[in-house]
Amino acid sequence: MNFEELKKEFSGEIITNDAYRTLYSTDASVYKEKPLAVTKPKTVNDIKKLISFARENKTSIIPRTAGTSLAGQVVGGGIIADVSAHWTKIIEVNKKEKWVRVQPGVVLDELNKYLAPMELFFGPETSTSNRCMIGGMVGNNSCGSHSLIYGSTRDHLLEVKAVLSDGSEAVFSDLTKEEFKQKLSGDNLESKIYRKLNEILTNEKNIEEINSNYPDKSIERRNTGYALDLLLNAETFSGSDEKINLCKLIAGSEGTLLFITEIKLNLVDLPPKEKAVVAVHCNSIEQTFKANLIALKYKPAAIELIDKIILDCTKENIEQRKNRFFIQGDPGAILVVEFYSDSKEKILQLKKEMEEEIKTAGLGYHFPVLFGADIGKVWNLRKAGLGLLSNIPGDKKPVAVIEDTAVNPQVLPDYMAEFKEVLKEYNLECVYYAHIATGELHLRPVLNLKDANDVKLFHTIADEIAKLVKKYKGSLSGEHGDGRLRGEFIPFMLGDHIYNLFKEVKNTWDPEHIFNPGKIVDTPEMNKSLRYVPGQKTEKFETQFDYSSSGGFLQAIEKCNGSGDCRKSEIIGGTMCPSYMAAKDEKNTTRARANTLREYLTNGGKEKFSSKEIYEVLDLCLSCKGCKSECPSNVDMARLKAEYMQFYYDQNGISLRTRLIAYLPRINNYLKKFAGLNNFFLGGTITSALIKKVLGFAPERNIPLMHKFTFRYWIKQNFNNLKKNKKRVYIFADEFTNFNDVETGIKTVKLLNKLGYRVEVPEHFESGRTFLSKGLVKEAKKIANKNVNLLHRKISEKNPLLGVEPSAILTFRDEYPDLVNSELREEAKTLAKNCLMIDEFIAKEIDEGNITSDNFVEDKINIKLHGHCHQKALASTVPTKKMLTLPKNYSVEEIPSGCCGMAGSFGYEKEHYELSTKIGELVLFPAVREAKPETIISAPGTSCRHQIKDGTGREVYHPAEILYNALK
Repeated sequence: MNFEELKKEFSGEIITNDAYRTLYSTDASVYKEKPLAVTKPKTVNDIKKLISFARENKTSIIPRTAGTSLAGQVVGGGIIADVSAHWTKIIEVNKKEKWVRVQPGVVLDELNKYLAPMELFFGPETSTSNRCMIGGMVGNNSCGSHSLIYGSTRDHLLEVKAVLSDGSEAVFSDLTKEEFKQKLSGDNLESKIYRKLNEILTNEKNIEEINSNYPDKSIERRNTGYALDLLLNAETFSGSDEKINLCKLIAGSEGTLLFITEIKLNLVDLPPKEKAVVAVHCNSIEQTFKANLIALKYKPAAIELIDKIILDCTKENIEQRKNRFFIQGDPGAILVVEFYSDSKEKILQLKKEMEEEIKTAGLGYHFPVLFGADIGKVWNLRKAGLGLLSNIPGDKKPVAVIEDTAVNPQVLPDYMAEFKEVLKEYNLECVYYAHIATGELHLRPVLNLKDANDVKLFHTIADEIAKLVKKYKGSLSGEHGDGRLRGEFIPFMLGDHIYNLFKEVKNTWDPEHIFNPGKIVDTPEMNKSLRYVPGQKTEKFETQFDYSSSGGFLQAIEKCNGSGDCRKSEIIGGTMCPSYMAAKDEKNTTRARANTLREYLTNGGKEKFSSKEIYEVLDLCLSCKGCKSECPSNVDMARLKAEYMQFYYDQNGISLRTRLIAYLPRINNYLKKFAGLNNFFLGGTITSALIKKVLGFAPERNIPLMHKFTFRYWIKQNFNNLKKNKKRVYIFADEFTNFNDVETGIKTVKLLNKLGYRVEVPEHFESGRTFLSKGLVKEAKKIANKNVNLLHRKISEKNPLLGVEPSAILTFRDEYPDLVNSELREEAKTLAKNCLMIDEFIAKEIDEGNITSDNFVEDKINIKLHGHCHQKALASTVPTKKMLTLPKNYSVEEIPSGCCGMAGSFGYEKEHYELSTKIGELVLFPAVREAKPETIISAPGTSCRHQIKDGTGREVYHPAEILYNALK
């Protein structure tokens, strides 16, 4: 049977094209291997068909959820079985008995959000909790920051339903001695499994080896190999009162034993409402190892470490800069110590006592305590650690290799002292972060895995640290698993005898090695099948944008480390990535686009800039800019897409529709005297339909019409009628306000004038946003150069340039500094600081007391606000909310939506209409429909207003219009 024949019997999807297989050739690790196919099974029968197909064709199945593994667990040359698409149901919750039954593709944060009204949650939480899935957590036996009190996934795994390697189904749960005995008899595979384990765990030599060679039992985080030591502790073998449950073995088995279809989990009560974080600032990393031991005495819920390298990376990340508010000075490292209690007073007392003891030991210098929403900001800073590390410029990066070691916290200072000596011997720098409370630090040496010498060193360091971990009776894998990275060292860590027991386990459960082979046992060398070919050169490209801060265009793409932050859903919130939120397909993620660009630009030959594969995967990027801030690695896919498309057009030409959209501001400038005639054709039923058909626009869309006169014309005609106030501001007559949203521009000017500002429009060109959105970057560069030359002397902090349309004015802040010619770069940076959205300016003036509520009515008005995606990514919606609540009785509720789905011309284009609407329907449209008729709907973006109008029929207003209408 081949894949085409299998498709006929398969209810899910089977994809075999090269581009899609490329997307699944990597995860969040350093490994790469292209699978034979990617499948998305829908039913248990599909899984059985896959197993049968794999056996018949002597290949393998790699179960995969979100693909956030750091040790290459879901990278392999067999058939990927992606359960993230269809296995996402929360099947059953028992509130009284505190358990939940789920499918393996349920996202952890979504599960906990679902459970929150019941005041329950699943305790283990990883830093990837907004996209990691329960199946993956079981596979890796994931822990999390609060493992001090909640332990690991294994500790809460009650039952697993699965398909075995022969296609039979089995359920694994607690068994009494008698039930276990009954399982031993029978001829099926399940009985053989129980018999083999009974044979292993009743053998005296095996028991002796297990007790002697497994990691120190005091280490909670021990994931090296299969957990035979935990099965040995069950009443069946040890006389304890703990029932045997093979789930202990299944957790951490990395999909090598069976295919999980259902998971039953223990739940715990929500933590006490009184929580606080103490951020212990230390001058050096060494101080934190000792301060940790003192902090542990006070029974915290968690202690996490953030080192200086990560703290420095947060300075350059738009999102994380906001979370640095509690940092004082330039600490060498910070210990994040979290306390739970039934009273705030108890927490403050614990904090006081802990601070005094740490200070007495001469270890810390600053101890801010944070409550409420501030706690989440601190944890977000910590969780961003992995992605932030990709921001280090150049080919040398902090690499996952020894990042999962765990030792007893009491020996951590000594262990780390020896660890540093090893690094010193090889002249290596290292990044330190994560779970210091449980003796696990994510240690990442800085290596260039494109360099053949560093690839050898990659293996050498792994070998050296394995020896050190063994000396301290630690676990080489604490929570990230063995995978392709550490499997090679299991015989050394646990001994050949135990390793051979693991082989017996694997061969019994999976005789033909169908399930995820090459992980845990029979693992290839850990420095083979890497993402980069040792010795490969990074090609340099002549680009329009400046990528020197990343090392070049390709390095900017390579900043994506595969952590999968772009896979979060609308339930979790945020802007990145709207097309993934709507389609729930890996090919629509920012990660997929980066993977495709990296692969084809590196290995695509002469056709790399004519690549259909790259074009198609970039086509569904809405250029929303969400990734610029929400991706910890700051992978700005909108910019990368625009840059690539310029290369593409240079080789393949530009379509008529693309030209029309990009040059629309100039076309409108020619047509401004014929606005009525233009609108007649665009607004007429027959003519409009014909134009849309010819140009490829969606027939369902209403194309924006031109105003009867331009905004610039109105300013010129009415300038003398406006008050000549002393305070002067400049308005940017952007290409959307000037030709289409003229009334919004007029009201903005009248509002500012009424509030005491002299408003002028300086000489300038369009922003270039339409050119950037369509990838005509060369033309956008010309515009940027002209605008910076025209404006940099005129615009200042005292006389800022204000924008009505967020996407236009934010172009000055976001693109211009890296787009203009090198000799204009400093001028562009200075200009950028003084280019503000109207919302930001008014909020600033409110804060300075220059604008008060006295000028506004006291009517009671409720407003629902949808922020522009560029605004959310590059600035903030906080000023908009402040501006709209200036009238005393105006209240604002921000809709928790991401991108509206229109994204400039994207939603007008015929082939994108359906996806555009689907994005709107995720959160935005339902929220608008639910709003009362008297509620005002507000959106700063012109595209957003059109999308909401088309999708819901509601009128939508710019915040400046609303404030103007509220003037007395």
